[in-house]
Amino acid sequence: MDKVNVYSLEGEKKDLVNKPPIFYIKPRKDVIQMASSGSQSRGKQIQGRDKGAGLKNISKGWGTGYGMSRAPRIKGSGFPTARHVGRVPFAKGGRRTHPIKTEKKIKKKVNKKINKLSIISAISASGDENWVSSRGYKTDDIPEIPLVIDDKIQTIKKTNRIYSILCNLGLKNELLKIKNGKKVRAGKGKLRGRKYKNKKGILIIIKDDFGIIKASRNIPGTDVITIETLSINNLAPGGAPGRLILWTQSAFNELNNFEVHF
Repeated sequence: MDKVNVYSLEGEKKDLVNKPPIFYIKPRKDVIQMASSGSQSRGKQIQGRDKGAGLKNISKGWGTGYGMSRAPRIKGSGFPTARHVGRVPFAKGGRRTHPIKTEKKIKKKVNKKINKLSIISAISASGDENWVSSRGYKTDDIPEIPLVIDDKIQTIKKTNRIYSILCNLGLKNELLKIKNGKKVRAGKGKLRGRKYKNKKGILIIIKDDFGIIKASRNIPGTDVITIETLSINNLAPGGAPGRLILWTQSAFNELNNFEVHF
């Protein structure tokens, strides 16, 4: 079984640990995208239209003998051109034919086995440099993938200290790229409280939190989660596998408990 280096907070090699069997599983991109799509659907808000929309007007057809269609026309609207036609979907200015309804089922169900296999595939892809670099991360200065660090990082409570530790591990260029990648969103989302779009950066997976989650939340693109709260949204944002992950030694050893027999 291959060995993986454990790095100290200063970026120096400290220890060796066995590489868990989960990293030898071939990643399934189709399963990852399926589970990600189902997870994203659960966060969507149901939309619908008022059932009386387009019907709240006084309109009546003129009948025959006027050389015009018998579509209901809004009363008191002047010359009865097409824009004064209400209620009927086939006319300009009329109501919508098939409006979206709140009864529509937008949540997608995913089997437990598929969801578990997607997490295993996402973890396996994060341990392959080809998958990580294909997602757009800069891996030239990173000593190795998967990247494991000493558990002492879990006790850090200062943001600048976390930042310096990440720089010691060769992640400075990646952090600068994420910081400079902040862009204004295209479309109407700018008016709805989400003006800017940020790239997804490094994911730090820990065993226990002694202050690192609060200390890391102000570093752009950096997320910190515990090994018990693994989700496909964190491991493969947007359904794209190969996220750059920094493991603490205790969390990395927990991967040996995963059942990978599929």
